Amino acid sequence: MTLADFDPNAEAAYDGLFGLPTAPHEARVLVVPVPFDATTSYRRGAAVGPGAILRASWQVDLHDIETGDPWQAGIAMLDVPSEVLAWNEQARSAVDQARAGGHDAAGIARVDSLSESVTRWVAGQTRRAWDAGRIVGIVGGDHACPLGAIAVAAEREPGLGVLHIDAHADLRVGFEGFEQSHASIMHNVLARCPGVRKLVQVGVRDLCAQEAAAIHTSNGRIRTFFDVAIAARQLQGESFASVVRDIVAELPDRVWVSFDIDGLEPSLCPSTGTPVPGGLTFQQACYLLSAVARAGRRVVGFDLCEVAGPAQGDGIDAIVGARVLYKLIGWSLVSRA
Repeated sequence: MTLADFDPNAEAAYDGLFGLPTAPHEARVLVVPVPFDATTSYRRGAAVGPGAILRASWQVDLHDIETGDPWQAGIAMLDVPSEVLAWNEQARSAVDQARAGGHDAAGIARVDSLSESVTRWVAGQTRRAWDAGRIVGIVGGDHACPLGAIAVAAEREPGLGVLHIDAHADLRVGFEGFEQSHASIMHNVLARCPGVRKLVQVGVRDLCAQEAAAIHTSNGRIRTFFDVAIAARQLQGESFASVVRDIVAELPDRVWVSFDIDGLEPSLCPSTGTPVPGGLTFQQACYLLSAVARAGRRVVGFDLCEVAGPAQGDGIDAIVGARVLYKLIGWSLVSRA
């Protein structure tokens, strides 16, 4: 079966992403699953995210009112990697031991080593796909997962902007002693990826004093649109469209979208690892993505992380996650048209 023979109006008959028959080597958009959630600090479960999103994607209708028919470009997800699953189990055990032992140095070093293995693996997958001319999307796993992919994107597109949708600032330095904690992803991006010119954060509503200081002393490299400020502007009569214009104006021409599902209202992601009251509605998130593409920014890649819930893909978390993924793919394609 090829895409030319595929009927998008029929029920899903294939086990590929969104029920498509596309093989990874034929795909214009390649999704890389990263089932790793070892350093999650509140509750785990994001490691099942890639598989749950895959199963939920079979129920997504493929014609999108805004972006048309992204499936026609060819979309595929790699198989869930057994080596990353093994690293996750080893790292989970090491994290538990480190925490039980008062965050002992040996346990932390073991976790950092395994996390770095994941980062190298993700970077390798991203580099190969990028060199083949594909759009790369990372599906976690916790939010530490895309570091290697963002590093590759920043190498290939110096001056890159990162649009970071999240309830958390993720600017902690080595949270709990773990260098690549899910709470440290954006600190690591800024520290390890000199090609990232600007970090634009949307929806942040939980952060520590260290993170607030990092934002205020960044000399403009970090621009954070706090959830409380977005809400206040709307409550005072401004439109969300006006807020989005200000967000997009901060972005460089080339953009990586880093989407933590907990940036949305917790009713849309109740099983995520660290839910926080407030956040974007699904439609607000979609409007923001559309505005990025319509403003002429080029989306060079994306990640979607922290989707948890039943591994069968029948929970609201995976259902929402699959639709966010399709929107990310669709607007990435539109931004290149």
